[in-house]
Amino acid sequence: MKELENKSEKSRREALKLFAVGSVGFLSLFNSPKARAANYETPSYARGVKTVTIKSVKAITTAPGGSNLVIVKVETSEPGLYGLGCATFTQRAQVVVPAIDTYLNDFCVGRDVDNIEDMWTSAYLNSYWRNGPVLNNALSGLDQALWDIKGKRANMPVYKLLGGKSRIAVDTYTHASGPTVEAIADKVQQYMDQGFRHVRIQQGGYGGVGTMDFSPDFKKEGFSRTTDDFTDPAEYLRRVPKMFEYVRKKCGEKVELLHDMHEQGEPIQAINMIKELQNYRPYFIEDPFSPENMTWFKNLRQATSVPIAMGELFNNINEFKEPMMNQLFDFIRCHISQIGGITPAMKVARLGEWFNVRTAWHGPGDTSPVGHAANNSIDIVVFNFGIQESQMFSDRVKEVFPGCPTIKNGYYYVSEEPGLGIDINEKEAAKYPIRARGMNTLRKSDGTILKP
Repeated sequence: MKELENKSEKSRREALKLFAVGSVGFLSLFNSPKARAANYETPSYARGVKTVTIKSVKAITTAPGGSNLVIVKVETSEPGLYGLGCATFTQRAQVVVPAIDTYLNDFCVGRDVDNIEDMWTSAYLNSYWRNGPVLNNALSGLDQALWDIKGKRANMPVYKLLGGKSRIAVDTYTHASGPTVEAIADKVQQYMDQGFRHVRIQQGGYGGVGTMDFSPDFKKEGFSRTTDDFTDPAEYLRRVPKMFEYVRKKCGEKVELLHDMHEQGEPIQAINMIKELQNYRPYFIEDPFSPENMTWFKNLRQATSVPIAMGELFNNINEFKEPMMNQLFDFIRCHISQIGGITPAMKVARLGEWFNVRTAWHGPGDTSPVGHAANNSIDIVVFNFGIQESQMFSDRVKEVFPGCPTIKNGYYYVSEEPGLGIDINEKEAAKYPIRARGMNTLRKSDGTILKP
């Protein structure tokens, strides 16, 4: 009996052993590399994306809001995939168009759309002589369009590719101008009621244009074109502190007030005026000196602590390096389409972070909605964001540019659509052709030209 039990136990153990071996062999069929390859789906992040190349680069011109706008459209080898960028040099728009249609198109066709840094640098250096507003604006449009494409391919808004949100939305400032200080203060109050926390104040046009109460001598003698403008720099410089004083008393301390000097007046006069403004706590004073007078910033810093914004007229990102290192101004005031697009603007912004210099990108009517979408994509990301100039888009502009950035309670809210989140209706755009224009020449009474 015992012998029988031993045999039975032995048989059971052998059966279990055979079953185990068989199971391992059976499972190994499904665990082999071939089996795994056949049954395992590679996750999307590990698949990569196919190479897409540039099929064409072209300019689209339009002026639905009055200012000449130039948009770059980059079409790709993937049907239906294209990107848009702002290449607006409104004063010389017609010259930018051939730089895009002829030069950039020939230069870019067949290139990989993902290689933005290499394409920007090679196009920039290929001309040998560096920068200039025409080439830089063409490059800006290309650069922004490539970022737009990259976002669409990743199915993400561009701001997420640049680092993601650092704030809920993009704080902005708007513009209050008028013929009198009373009219300006009323407008400031209206904007405050709409939720704006920052307002730029100007009496008349830049330098008080349109508000001087006498006719200049150069007009009487027929010197210059009839369209040339006139200002009295001394009168303008006397008016600005009075304007700040009145608006502060009328609108209170909570609103942040800004002013753009637009380089009107001699450097020493500008310094004296800014010293007078210190008691009214400006958020910043913009462009007190022309680019030719950069060395005066040291004198200004020694004379007053009023924050300064500078850089709108800079062409080359290298122009920011020394002033930032020496902390000669507080806000980076540059036009994204002027310095080459998102790629160089991110470099300027990151440099500013090291020296506590904040961003304040240029954004008036000659920045297209596409350019504003690019501005906001950086603004929402960078730690050293300061403020963004806003623009109210008309219904006509919105028809040309579906997806225009929107303002609520003084904030731009960034699009969550892939890419820059904005498009262009080319049929509507064609209804508003651009025209030849420039910056109006501004003169003193004796006819001497004032630098902008």
